[in-house]
Amino acid sequence: MAMIEILISFATAAAPLAALIGFAAGLALGLLHFLTLKRNTEFFAQGRFGRAFLLQLVRFGLLIVVMVVMAKIGAVALLAGLSGLLLSRALILKRERRAS
Repeated sequence: MAMIEILISFATAAAPLAALIGFAAGLALGLLHFLTLKRNTEFFAQGRFGRAFLLQLVRFGLLIVVMVVMAKIGAVALLAGLSGLLLSRALILKRERRAS
């Protein structure tokens, strides 16, 4: 087998695992990201701009770091992670709509 064929077969075999890891990480990251958005809004409303800004930096910094790691794993992991992130957004929005 040529080296290219070995790499292609490894990438094909690893794709489901990368998708699972990416989706789970995206879902967890999304839940954290969107749940802390509510807290961040409360900080802004209370005039606590320093805390709000710091929380905003942490939220987006973590989002960027995790997405870059998933991109380095591969396109499958990144797309699955984005899917998990979007699902978590939908879940949080549904929860908040029921609460109000």
